[in-house]
Amino acid sequence: MIIEEIMRTKVVTMLPTNTIADGIRLMKEKKIRHLPIVDSKQSLLGLVNASRLRDASPSIFHAGEHAEVLEKPLGSIMRKDVITGHPLDFVEEVAGLFYKHRISCLPIIKDDKLVGIITETDLLRTLVELTGVHQPGSQIEIKFIHKPGQLRKILDVIQKRNTLILSILMYPYKKDDRYKIAAIRVQTMNPTVIIHDLTADGHEVLWPNLPGIVK
Repeated sequence: MIIEEIMRTKVVTMLPTNTIADGIRLMKEKKIRHLPIVDSKQSLLGLVNASRLRDASPSIFHAGEHAEVLEKPLGSIMRKDVITGHPLDFVEEVAGLFYKHRISCLPIIKDDKLVGIITETDLLRTLVELTGVHQPGSQIEIKFIHKPGQLRKILDVIQKRNTLILSILMYPYKKDDRYKIAAIRVQTMNPTVIIHDLTADGHEVLWPNLPGIVK
């Protein structure tokens, strides 16, 4: 899946000449936490988030004494070294950027113009959709040796029961790098029969660990 499929294209922006007060007012009105700063051609100049606005604003105990602070331009407090993405970037790669750089949003740029934005919430929603956890079903985790054909054997066992597979994720088996764990979500609330079949076929099911079935 590419970013273009999940990014928000209606991006709320402001100019660098808009004031801190303008930014605070717009964030409250639109219920957003990130405000890209652009020029008249929609080229990204910087980014202001809620915490940056909060840090730049006077304390509520001294608001009357420092009201002029709210009239400072957003250009004076915006972050300029903004990490950006492209509409054709893969969702997995963008998730890696969020993790590596500890960012909470990613402006999306195409032809030097701001065309979208991705937030942590967007990524979480996409992860839920990709894993299928928002649909009724069960998850089965199988340990298997990581070599060609092994995953196919597991899927063949499941498909013999005419069960719909909602998603497949793989992650390393930490105790032995020769193995992987396949987390397979199937559209059934009772996977007992499938677990029986997998175990009978010689596969090691780690979850669910049903008494009398899985060791």
